[in-house]
Amino acid sequence: MAFEKVEKIWMNGKLVNWDDAKIHILSHVVHYGSSLFEGIRCYHTKNGPAIFRLKAHTDRLFNSCKIYRMEIPFTKEQINKATLDLIKINKLDECYIRPVVYRGYEQLGVDPTGCPVDVAIAVWRWGKYLGEDAIENGISACVSSWNRMAPNTFPAMAKSGANYMNAQLIKLEAKSHGYVEGIALDVYGYVSEGSGENVFIVRDGALITPPFGASILPGIIRNTVITFASEMGIKVKEENIPREALYIADEVFFTGSAAEITPVNSIDGITIGNGKRGPITFKLQERFFKIVSGEEEDKHHWLTYVK
Repeated sequence: MAFEKVEKIWMNGKLVNWDDAKIHILSHVVHYGSSLFEGIRCYHTKNGPAIFRLKAHTDRLFNSCKIYRMEIPFTKEQINKATLDLIKINKLDECYIRPVVYRGYEQLGVDPTGCPVDVAIAVWRWGKYLGEDAIENGISACVSSWNRMAPNTFPAMAKSGANYMNAQLIKLEAKSHGYVEGIALDVYGYVSEGSGENVFIVRDGALITPPFGASILPGIIRNTVITFASEMGIKVKEENIPREALYIADEVFFTGSAAEITPVNSIDGITIGNGKRGPITFKLQERFFKIVSGEEEDKHHWLTYVK
């Protein structure tokens, strides 16, 4: 999906024009993948644009940087304010938000010591990540031949640019075989996650999702769905999921800030359930979209309004 340019991007505390938001080709991040980032959505509501779970996303960004020993030269409060200001400046009523922290230009080598830690925030209009009709009709997926990283190799709990080289292989393989998305297994052969989404299955009325130990990102929407389910009386189990459990699940869906809550209608050509969005997926979607649109009471204070 092509960018719809906006006026300004925030870089290291300054507003720059979209086309002038550039870095040096010898920046450390270009050669060694040393970036940590977030993907956040701002939704249109009757009370104006509102960012969904801004604090949780910023907390995860700082945690990612902590794992990689990158000290962000701004506070969480400064990052949050900059994000809100940027949406106002660009006059957006809804958008996708991409804060990124990266090692910049000073010297080159695997050792990043001495490279500055730079921060940028961009916002732009972005539709449904997996297709405009995916939320209702679901998508096709396959189990990828590419596994997620083994424990103690790459930290899966950090949302790093380097991890998404693995994700690209999963996505490209899936598309080359005619699927919309791929599902990776972990090093032990259990279900991990999609190229950019967490995975849930529904079996006998309960939600099952892989644990953190399955090399997954601790998703914000994953946590949101778990919270909703507990409030709705739906049992949730975090446990290892064998590959074949995907095929015989009553429902399967992806979660993510980009993907939101997207049903999967088939995996490896095998129809999931009745091949349509299932009732539990629908209930969770309905609750989610009512919250983010401001139609339902935001009792968890997850919406940050852009005023």
